[in-house]
Amino acid sequence: MNTSIISVLIVEDDPMVSEMNKFYLEQVEGFKAEGWASSPDEALSMLEQGVYELILLDIYMKESNGLELLSEIRHRGIKVDVIVISAASDKKSIQVALQNGAVDYLIKPFEFSRFQAALSRYREQNRLFRYQECLNQSELDTITRFRQEQRASQELPKGFTRQTLQTIWKVIESDGAGWFSAEDISMLSGISRVSVSKYCAGLVEMGVLEMDLAYGTVGRPVQKYQIAANGRMTISKYFV
Repeated sequence: MNTSIISVLIVEDDPMVSEMNKFYLEQVEGFKAEGWASSPDEALSMLEQGVYELILLDIYMKESNGLELLSEIRHRGIKVDVIVISAASDKKSIQVALQNGAVDYLIKPFEFSRFQAALSRYREQNRLFRYQECLNQSELDTITRFRQEQRASQELPKGFTRQTLQTIWKVIESDGAGWFSAEDISMLSGISRVSVSKYCAGLVEMGVLEMDLAYGTVGRPVQKYQIAANGRMTISKYFV
């Protein structure tokens, strides 16, 4: 195997999703899917028999939870990096994955550009560790910068509080995928319409919500909102 190619094990119990991940992976230079495991037990067996540098790991699987596999990998001291690709967007899953050393976490559905960015950053990290005995500060910064960017991106807009945002977001999500107004959310959340309007405007700027104007027969048009295509993925990092 060419030493410049990063060997990847895909751990995913859905064959179609696995093939899709493989297709996306091989669009990025420097990676090759060398194996597919449909369960954590199969993955552990393959890790013992072959050398993989990176795992693309799903969390929700029929036989077991991918986080249990990640924990077992660390417990056994298996030297392999992990990028989680999962529909699991809850705080606990994300925290456990990061605490167990996942180098990145992608929430389904994701855009290819985000997937490509994760792999490109990992490829740079892999290159530095593979070919250099020592790193200077600049090289180390290229590895840690993404973590710094992630932490910075979790900072809320000025005037926002995490508790109020969580309350408003919970009501928005329970309302489904339809259009709603700030007044609708205010009535359901008990938060003033002025505050809800401010948060909705902020969520539009963050790319979490889309806004449109609804014109009635009389009076001023009403601002209506709905969750953007990648809104759930965008807002999830603020709740980690």
